[in-house]
Amino acid sequence: MKLPSRSSAVVFGALISTRLLDSNAFSSSAKTLTASKITLPDDIPKKHLEIPLNCTALNHTGTCPVDYPTGGATEEPGQPSTCPEYFRWIHEDLRPWAHTGITREAVETAKRTANFRLVIVNGKAYVERYQRAFQTRDVFTLWGILQLLRRFPGQVPDLELMFDCVDWPVVAKSGGYGENGDNATVAPPPLFRYCGDDRTLDIVFPDWSFWGWPEINIKPWEGLQKELKEGNKRKRWMEREAYAYWKGNPAVAETRMDLMKCNVSEEHDWNARVFAQDWVKESQQGYKQSDLANQCLHRYKIYIEGSAWSVSQKYIMACDSVTLIVKPHYYDFFTRSLVPVHHYWPIQEHDKCKSIKFAVDWGNSHKQKAQEIGMAASSFIQDELKMDFVYDYMLHLLTQYSKLLTFKPVVPKRAVELCSESMACNAAGLEKKFMMESLVKGPSERAPCTIPTPYDPPSLSAVLRRNSNSIKQVELWEKRYWDNQNKQQQQA
Repeated sequence: MKLPSRSSAVVFGALISTRLLDSNAFSSSAKTLTASKITLPDDIPKKHLEIPLNCTALNHTGTCPVDYPTGGATEEPGQPSTCPEYFRWIHEDLRPWAHTGITREAVETAKRTANFRLVIVNGKAYVERYQRAFQTRDVFTLWGILQLLRRFPGQVPDLELMFDCVDWPVVAKSGGYGENGDNATVAPPPLFRYCGDDRTLDIVFPDWSFWGWPEINIKPWEGLQKELKEGNKRKRWMEREAYAYWKGNPAVAETRMDLMKCNVSEEHDWNARVFAQDWVKESQQGYKQSDLANQCLHRYKIYIEGSAWSVSQKYIMACDSVTLIVKPHYYDFFTRSLVPVHHYWPIQEHDKCKSIKFAVDWGNSHKQKAQEIGMAASSFIQDELKMDFVYDYMLHLLTQYSKLLTFKPVVPKRAVELCSESMACNAAGLEKKFMMESLVKGPSERAPCTIPTPYDPPSLSAVLRRNSNSIKQVELWEKRYWDNQNKQQQQA
């Protein structure tokens, strides 16, 4: 018996519910039916589990809900995808504790500069605050962690960590912990923050702006990423201004003040158009001049660090414009996988103006290659920096970190339970708006991506050597360019 797919479920129900068929007839029909393929209609939508934000219950009890689901994510058919390459740096960031493990004493040592202690026990988050962070960095970092718990209920292991929301990494490699911590007899303090550098051992974690930055009206990443993609289509690369563009706050760092000298003047045109951003004035005018989706108007965009790394990098790289990166000293969780001359063009920090002029002249003379660099960067941002991967990165990092703990996490006496309700229900203004926009509606239906294996020493050395050689090649091209310019001036 072969049944139409859209009626099979109905016929099956009729067969098993009838009392008029004799047992032999039913047995024969059931055997035939079992052998047939029974499928549900394709147009029946799947029901996704959602976790509503229960502000009413919070107002009644003053405490977080107790009925959050604890089951894991439901994996759809097919194998989980492999995580992007930058996930391999999780292993490198945790390598200092690979031999010693992470003791409670080490965690307590990290308290010295921490803004808060995060404890997760049985899928619930508890926070012990020490000092408020600048603006709402700590608020939206904690909000992001709560969304991770909603996205992967029951999958975030018990853990205890210290988080520092200040820009500059502070756990120095030279602090007696041995090279990379591998040969240390005393483990370094495990301290989480948004960026690191080659001289420190701080553990990098996705920054607060992925869930919103209300002080300067930067929306949560998931929605903003889509806006950037649409804004990128408004003007083709060839139709864009053939200059390098930057707009930001130059007062936060000397290197940015130096960049301002590269602006066009009566004496020089360094192919740069740089502007100082007055955030106070901008807030008074409703942020009309700082819409990131409307800033893909130049063929080249400049990224330059502020007091340390800057969250602006992902916005700048999403434009199809060639990203000119002034030599960085810091990295965040994804930037270590960026390849010079493939994802961006390196700019010398001590001779910025000449370096920028050469980059723009080179790009305008090699338009196809320049467009390929811009496209590679925006594809990386759109494909490998989706919120799916941001949450996967957080889950893998915290899971690997928890495996190193040599003690059982416990909730401190002065810690308070934190949940999405306790943060969002009483929030107001842009804080509330961004929290609601970035709220995870329910558990993920896909398993997290599979984390790549660690680098072995030869492969890591090869990656670093490749990047270094690419930068040296650009510097050589640049030197030849300016040598030729000088010869032409002398001959004239």
